[in-house]
Amino acid sequence: MQTDSFSLSPPSLEEIAVSLQSPIAANYEYAAVDVVLCPDLRKAPFYLATEGLSGEEKISDVGGQPNLFPEPRLDCKWNLIELAHAMDMDPRGGCLLGAGAGPFHVIGQNCELVPNIAWSNGFGNVANETRFAQIKNSKPSIEKSPSLECALMVNLYGSRGNQGSVIKVTAKGRRGDEKSFTESIRKALSHAYGDRMISLGGVFVIKKGRTHHHIMPDFPSKEELPWKNAKQVTDWLTFHDFEAPIVCLSVLHSADPEKLDLRMEHTHCASMEGENAGGHYHGDLDGEEVEYEGYFNVAKTLYRIQRPAVTLERK
Repeated sequence: MQTDSFSLSPPSLEEIAVSLQSPIAANYEYAAVDVVLCPDLRKAPFYLATEGLSGEEKISDVGGQPNLFPEPRLDCKWNLIELAHAMDMDPRGGCLLGAGAGPFHVIGQNCELVPNIAWSNGFGNVANETRFAQIKNSKPSIEKSPSLECALMVNLYGSRGNQGSVIKVTAKGRRGDEKSFTESIRKALSHAYGDRMISLGGVFVIKKGRTHHHIMPDFPSKEELPWKNAKQVTDWLTFHDFEAPIVCLSVLHSADPEKLDLRMEHTHCASMEGENAGGHYHGDLDGEEVEYEGYFNVAKTLYRIQRPAVTLERK
């Protein structure tokens, strides 16, 4: 598996929190950014496979959007544990979470993946809390994944899963123009640090309000391919508005100084308590009503895995 690794030298969590406070506060009626001891994220409302986000913090960008355009590259398939190996994760214990494309070859159709796994005492002992969002009978459906497979592209945050210090971000009542909670964080980091790469991963819950998402339907027929431009890809997607609460797993970068064709922000979501709400997160619809609570940590190592040779053309 073609893998390039890069050591990162991020500032302290305390410095990052200070850099986020004013920009986030400018976008929301109420905002607080603090460094706290991570709560047990296995509990409601987060339902992660592991309790924390600390210990040997790493981020990977696997595959990428060019694997979808001009037509899906169906040979691009990975196992999350294989990716854990590629990220030099500790087999004694750890976790992966993030956003990617689901295992069409297992489920039987294309879908959005919400990776959420942990292991202990070896990679063979895995707790799999991964969900996927698909279009089923013409409607959104959220289900628990039966496998550890993914495809096409996936962005992952990995750690030992320990409870340690994390950045807690809470925000209520959007008043600015940035509708995406994660983009508001990413843009604040980009403004503060320029070309210095700061890479965060974590989880947040949409506690109130309506948010906008897309879900990839099944792949088009061979007769409908290849796509000629990115607009055709967008037109193929299905778009949905969902009510809170929804849990979102996210990976983001402030910059891409090595020109690695990184996905700068990628967030996938799923309702964890029975509702069929989720998919790829875009932002809120009800600025005055929306409320977020999130926990993030900063990566010390970046892995670029199976980088596509061709970059997606935006036309």
